[in-house]
Amino acid sequence: MKGIRTARRAILVAAALAFVVSASACGGGGGSSSGTTSTGGQAAGGKKIKACLITDIGGLNDHGFNELAAKGLNQAKSQLGVQTRIIESHKNSDYIPNLQSCGRDGSDIIITNGFLMGDATYKAAKAFPDSNFAIIDFAYGASAEKFGTGDPKSPELPNLEGLVFKEEQPGYLVGYMAGLVTKSGTVSTVGGQKIPPVDHYIAGFQSGAKAANSSVKLLNGYSNEFPDPAPCKEIALNQISQGSDIVFQVAGQCGLGALDAAKEKKVWAIGVDKDQLYLGSYILTSALKRVDVAVFKTIQEAQQGKFEAGAKQYSLVNDGVGLGKVNPKVSQSIVDKVKAQEQKIRNGQIEVPNTVS
Repeated sequence: MKGIRTARRAILVAAALAFVVSASACGGGGGSSSGTTSTGGQAAGGKKIKACLITDIGGLNDHGFNELAAKGLNQAKSQLGVQTRIIESHKNSDYIPNLQSCGRDGSDIIITNGFLMGDATYKAAKAFPDSNFAIIDFAYGASAEKFGTGDPKSPELPNLEGLVFKEEQPGYLVGYMAGLVTKSGTVSTVGGQKIPPVDHYIAGFQSGAKAANSSVKLLNGYSNEFPDPAPCKEIALNQISQGSDIVFQVAGQCGLGALDAAKEKKVWAIGVDKDQLYLGSYILTSALKRVDVAVFKTIQEAQQGKFEAGAKQYSLVNDGVGLGKVNPKVSQSIVDKVKAQEQKIRNGQIEVPNTVS
């Protein structure tokens, strides 16, 4: 076995060297990122492995996407006894050196959180063939074509798995609720960058709102970034000035600015990824994406020797996405109508579009 692993390294040495050179060009060993390492007690019967998580530029304090990934990692530490490490990325050029750092420390499973890390993760998986890699919101090759996200031109690798979600499904549910709740007849979405995971949410929202209220007016805008809340707040304020009384944010930490605009102008807001009702009474509901579950299960599978390359999709059917808690001010009749739509999606009676028109 040792001889096979050594030969495998030799075959891919060119890719590894290219990755190291690329990392140096991007600023070296992750000096502009922050990281923490934690050793958990070994779970009964569990194999001792190292798991490394790298966040995207949205940061751990986004109250959503990255926070959920960290939650899944911490659950793996406490429940599975794995040794964990989190590295926070602050800019795009951090991705390669952060991946290199995880690869060099011998991590058994390395998880990257976000579509924007697709290219860097692919290069890292080639450079460190003895580590398994998983990436949230991205797929490769045939899986990218099948699930509508990622890079279909890059062939799938034996140590790389995509973890993708049908964001359009929870997007539809919150959109349907918005279409029933709106009093102004105008609802809106604030996206971060125009990438598939964001557009899936928005497409679902628009479809759901129209299904509930065919005359509803839809507004949409993109901030073209994720970390800074200011641009999203500006977009949301502009939408509210045009009559939107429900704002759905799909922009990570930037989206917190959109939520703040809704709070300031006393209109409804809809959270994303994590259940964000706890942020205040102005939150109508949230579109859930259970990144924490995907991260935990992937680490568990790696620990059990059941890691599978390719891609895995999370949907309403396997409870990978869903509708968050609903504000108690919303009538039960509206909640029941939304739940009925959810059941139809689960049954295949409704196929939700994932492309923004």
